[in-house]
Amino acid sequence: MEIDLLDFVQKCKRLAKQALGKHAGEPASGGFVRWVHIVLHCFRLEEDHSFRETENRLKYMAEIREVLELDRDELPDYTTIYKSFDRLKMWVWRALLRVSAQQHPQSGHAALDSTFFDRRSASSYYRQRSGSTVQTLKVTTLTDVESLAVLDVHISARWNHDTKTGPQVVRRNADDLLSVAADKAFHNWVTKYECYALGVEPLILQRGSKPLTIGHNALIRAKGYSQRSMAETSYSTTKRSHGIAERALGWYRQFREIVLMFAISNIEQLCEPL
Repeated sequence: MEIDLLDFVQKCKRLAKQALGKHAGEPASGGFVRWVHIVLHCFRLEEDHSFRETENRLKYMAEIREVLELDRDELPDYTTIYKSFDRLKMWVWRALLRVSAQQHPQSGHAALDSTFFDRRSASSYYRQRSGSTVQTLKVTTLTDVESLAVLDVHISARWNHDTKTGPQVVRRNADDLLSVAADKAFHNWVTKYECYALGVEPLILQRGSKPLTIGHNALIRAKGYSQRSMAETSYSTTKRSHGIAERALGWYRQFREIVLMFAISNIEQLCEPL
C-alpha cells in the first residue's frame, strides 16, 4: 500500500515514544535517543533500504530529518543504526506492536492462524558456518477480525504444533478477547478448556465426520468462524508490502524484524494513502 511517508514517520515517532514510555528519551547507540532508533528502523523497513542506504537517503530528506530532530551533519552512521537493532531488546518491538494495535478499534473477536517466512535469503555460507539448518520460520498471529490489526505474534524456528503455540498467544491477550476463531490444526480439548477458563469463546473446528462433529462445526460456523480468514488477509497485506523472506542473518534479528513488520503493517493502516 502506497502511503504518505512523512505521515508514516510522524506516527512512528508518536507510537515509539508511547511504547518506550519513560525510556523514550534515554540515550542509546551513538548517543541518539531510543525513539529515534525505533523510527529509523521503521523507516528502513518501510522503504526496504539497507542500513547504508538509510543513512544516505536521510541526507536528502529534510522533512524526515525534521521529524527525527536530526541535523544533516549529525546523522547516525549506518553502523550505529545496525548496532542499535542488536541493542534494542525484543520487548521494545513487542511494545511497539501492542501500541500500534491499540490505535485501531478493538472488537474483542480475533482470528488465530499461522504462516511461514523464508530464511534462505541469508547467505548460504553464513548458514553453514553458524550451523543453521532451519530454512523457514513459523509465525502464529492473533488478528482482530474487524480492524485487521495484528495484536500479537509468536515466532518459532522449531515449528511447534499449533496446539502448543495457540494457547500461549491466547493466554497473553485473554483480558482483551471475547472469542477466537481458529482452524482444525489448533483443536484439542486442552486448548478449548484453557480458552473457556480464560473467559474466551473458542470458535475452533473439530476433525472428523461423525454426526456430532458435523453438528458442532455447523454451530461454530454460525457463530462467526468465517472471520478466521481475516488473519490470512493480514498476512497477505504484510507480505505484499515487506516480502516473504528474512534478510537478517542472526535468528534473534529475524525474530525482531518479523515483529516489526507486523507493527509497521498496523501503522500503515493508520496513514493517509497516496
